[in-house]
Parts: sequence; C-alpha cells; structure tokens
Amino acid sequence: MTISGLRTWQRRCIEAALPHFVTTPHFLCQATPGAGKTRLAAALARCLFERNQIDLVLCFAPSCQVVDGFRTTFAEVLGKRLDGLVGAVGGAYTYQAMEHQDNTFWQLLDEYRVFVVFDEIHHCAGHDPLLSNAWGQQIMQRIQDRAAYTLALSGTPWRSDDLPIALARYSSPERELICDYRYGLQEAITDGVCRSPRIVLLDNQKVQLTEALENESTVKLFPSIAALLGESPITYEDLLRHDEVMHQILGLGCERLDEIRRFKPDAAGLVVATDIEHAHQIAIALESRGEACHVVTNKTLGKRSTNPIFCR
Repeated sequence: MTISGLRTWQRRCIEAALPHFVTTPHFLCQATPGAGKTRLAAALARCLFERNQIDLVLCFAPSCQVVDGFRTTFAEVLGKRLDGLVGAVGGAYTYQAMEHQDNTFWQLLDEYRVFVVFDEIHHCAGHDPLLSNAWGQQIMQRIQDRAAYTLALSGTPWRSDDLPIALARYSSPERELICDYRYGLQEAITDGVCRSPRIVLLDNQKVQLTEALENESTVKLFPSIAALLGESPITYEDLLRHDEVMHQILGLGCERLDEIRRFKPDAAGLVVATDIEHAHQIAIALESRGEACHVVTNKTLGKRSTNPIFCR
C-alpha cells in the first residue's frame, strides 16, 4: 500500500496494527494532539479494504466538528464517501448519536466485516457495566464483540476519575494502560512537528478564603492552592472563574507577550477556556485591559476546535 503524505510514525503504526489484528481485534494508538490521527485511521482503513479484510467502516468522535473532519479525510484517502448514505463506504457519527441508532444500524456489525474507529476514546469509560458511562456502555453492548476490528485513538489516554477506558487493556497487577502504538510529545518534538512546551506553574503561599456567615465572616489561610482545594469547599472550577485569579493570570500572560513582541511584533497569545461562558468572561477581562481578542468556540463556523479558545 502506498499513500502519499503519510508521516513516518503513521506508516510505522499501520505496520504494527496489521499483524496485531491477526490475533487481537482491538488496537489502541496514543499520538500527541495534532499528529495526524485521523489520516492514520483513514490510511489503515484503506489498507484493510485493499486486503479484503473489511466491508464497511464506522467512525465515532466526541463532536460534530471532528466528525466532519473524519468524513472529509476518509473521503480524500479512500476516494469514497463516509456520510452513511447509499453508496458510501461507511459513516461517521458523534458518540451521542450511538444511543439513538436503531437495531437496523447495529445489525451492520453482524452482517458485514466492520472496522470501527473511536476518536478520543478516553471519553468512554467501559469495563464493568456498573462503572461505565453512557458512551462506554454503548461500546461494550453494541460493538466490542461484534466489530471485525477497532482502532481506538487518543492524545491523552487517561481519565481524571481513574475509570478504565473502553476496549483498553491494562497490565496486571500494576493496572497500567497498554498502548499498542505510542507517538508521544518527545517524538513529535524530535521530528520537528511540535515545539517543546514551556510549562510555568503558579502558586500562592498565602491564599486567603473569606466565608460569610449570617452576622459575621471568618477568614482562613492556606499555604498553597492544593491545600485550598483539598481542605475547603472551593473547587478548581471556582478558581478558573474567579475574577481576581483570572485577572492576575491574564496579566502575567500579557506581560510575557509584550516582552516577546519587542523582537517579534506579530506575536499572539492563546487562552483555553473551560466552556463558552468562561470564554466570554475571559474576553471581557482582556478587553478591560485594553487588549483586542477574538472568541473562537466549537460553534464557530469553519473551526474544528473542540474547546473554546481566545486569540489576540
């Protein structure tokens, strides 16, 4: 199989997946964000079609924007539509849509050899029916034992609640996730397709929390943000939306950006928000500082971002 434009890691991943599928139908690939996981999936699907190992391909992703990207990329690589209509080679859908498919749809997995692709599989918790979320349950009940092959993709293959990921395998007794192919940030930096990140940690050794009661208020001091979160009802979400905290962090970012602009005048900044409401809150804070900014969310036409963001 020859597909132009594939990166080295994508070719190596396909070379690892094909013999893996001889004995195990589920393959998990971790690749750093922006590495080209969608194109990898399309190229692997094309190879399986050319080997006459599959009849159809189904793709599932967390958002409509990513689904549109899958349809476009697969159509480019396969030369056939992935819109689920008559004459298409398969379809791409959101995870939410799995719950609304009828039995006729799921019978495809029994009547055809179906290759199923899951984007950002870490959103799907599913090993035990009692400890699975809705998406994970659908995978366990509808797909796990019926698909000819599956490809699970993730840039961050772990969950904050530590629940097992659907279709994933874990080592025993360590319970560490087993990735069948990994293309990490370090490899991407070495290949020159990603810049080395610089992470700056911010903390406060004198966090003051004022709790207002009926006729009085109490003040508590905490030696760190971690102590505040662990020993008070304050959540991380509360800190993200707190005006004073937000203004301080934005101020530090703007100061750094001003320094960079001394030798790179067209430099810009990017702020990732937790949701659209938070994004607009940050926009107001930036504008109050006299900064120009643009709000881009997953509802902005022509944008594939799944997280609300700001550019200035």
